[in-house]
Amino acid sequence: MVGRNLKGSMPAELWRTAHALADAARPATLQFFRSPALDVSSKNALHFDPVTEADRAAEAAIRSALARLRPQDGMLGEELGNQVGESGLTWIVDPIDGTRGYLSGTPTWGVLIALADAGGPVLGVIDQPYIGERFWGGLGEATTEGPRGRAALATRAARPLEQAVLYTTFPEIGTNDERAAFERVRDRVRLVRYGMDCYAYALLAAGQIDLVIEAGLHVYDIAAPIAVIEAAGGLVTDWQGGPAHGGGQVIAAANRTVHAEALALLNG
Repeated sequence: MVGRNLKGSMPAELWRTAHALADAARPATLQFFRSPALDVSSKNALHFDPVTEADRAAEAAIRSALARLRPQDGMLGEELGNQVGESGLTWIVDPIDGTRGYLSGTPTWGVLIALADAGGPVLGVIDQPYIGERFWGGLGEATTEGPRGRAALATRAARPLEQAVLYTTFPEIGTNDERAAFERVRDRVRLVRYGMDCYAYALLAAGQIDLVIEAGLHVYDIAAPIAVIEAAGGLVTDWQGGPAHGGGQVIAAANRTVHAEALALLNG
């Protein structure tokens, strides 16, 4: 799915646009990060689902940059909705993935930017502005750049599930059945960690961990990680082994071996 060939110089132009969109979001997110004056509200009256002025400002900055650079493309953003384009390409944006972490002051949130066509994600960017670290993949690219410079992304080689490192954002994952399925994998791996949001997917692409398993995701949560991880040599599916770019139940794996072992446990 990721890495489809586009004609002529378009890949270079698309990458310039992707990085420009990520660059545009950085000042908006950093302006409010760890600020005591940060305005926070909840999108859900029944449980705390936070949104901040930083989320809205970052997405507005991304939309403004896209209107300047590629107005023919569509855009789907978490905060400001869907804008239909004419090119057959849509930018899928989560201006701050990990808003709970953001408002808590942790540096594990990120800006997610993906480009998709009718077949799914074509390229993706996971950007962490506070650390100054960016991960991107698709269309022949699989790269990270940050405080230690630039390096190629590559997922971990196969190892037994008993040696694997597993991440998820919430320990109370999904429904009771989904949690029970997750716990079957949790009980077999070497180490489980929680609460990393999109940064866990970046760590998987960088070869630091083996698995991320989550449920209840939206398309803007997973489109960019899919592109980055697949470009780095991993795979991302739903819990039945099918496409995951629509969200829902997601398993991201460093390689097919650990994916198959975890998938078998998820399905009992």
